[in-house]
Amino acid sequence: MNTKVTLCGVELDNPIIPASGTFGYGREFAELYDINCLGTFSFKGTTREPRYGNPTPRIAETASGMLNAVGLQNPGVEAVIGAELPYLKTVFHKPVMANVSGFSVEEYTETCALLDKEEQVGWLEVNISCPNVHGGGLSFGADPALAAEVTAAVKAVTKKPVIMKLTPNVTDIVSVAKACADAGADGLSINTLMGMRIGLKTKKPILANTTGGLSGPAVFPVALRMVWQVYEAVDIPIVGMGGVTTPEDVIEMMLAGATAVGVGAANLTDPFASKKLVEGLPAAMGKFGISDLNDIIGGAH
Repeated sequence: MNTKVTLCGVELDNPIIPASGTFGYGREFAELYDINCLGTFSFKGTTREPRYGNPTPRIAETASGMLNAVGLQNPGVEAVIGAELPYLKTVFHKPVMANVSGFSVEEYTETCALLDKEEQVGWLEVNISCPNVHGGGLSFGADPALAAEVTAAVKAVTKKPVIMKLTPNVTDIVSVAKACADAGADGLSINTLMGMRIGLKTKKPILANTTGGLSGPAVFPVALRMVWQVYEAVDIPIVGMGGVTTPEDVIEMMLAGATAVGVGAANLTDPFASKKLVEGLPAAMGKFGISDLNDIIGGAH
């Protein structure tokens, strides 16, 4: 059984990648199991300055999923480089995916340029779901021209592969995906949908931020459809994510066009979820007559 895949020129032992924001900087999970069994993981969304995040409550449950509006709480890029990466080096001996968020093009480029110099960083995952504070608050990922501008700016200051993390909260994800690919993106990944809940006793939104990202099994069919559409439109690798909970989900994502598969909410309900996916993948491959995962990427098209 060959579970190895190559993501933007970097080989992974398997396609399982805990998604940003659900795995911290690896510290807590490394206390539970040897995280080197993973393909890699995407660390917590990191910004130029420290951020305290949104007011609480930040989490709400939904049928078959959850809402989160953490608000990119993180210690800032310098603290990540100074404290988190040195610790990570002691427990994780593979390249890590650095997830970067920003509120202006300059902020993206400065943060990416700093992380690009770090030996442990294998890929830069650039989250363009953030609002452009200098451009009326519209998410960078909601406008193909803005998405392309961020992509080109980051590519100009970095040498490592750049994976643009798109927002699905658009009417046409394909045009944004194409714009990023044309501007030089090395790969693409896709963020969570927006949703909300209202407390019946308070008669007010449950989340202090009103809306949050919907994740969990509820979003899997939507995420799968987006991976399918983006695969048809671009020739760069895709990290498929959204509601993945079983090895069969991983295979389905890859058939739709994903080279690797992000695992998010599942890590929050079971801290061993990603480890179990890695361990369960060979048996699922055997069940469906798959000897090499590379043979099935985009295989349903």
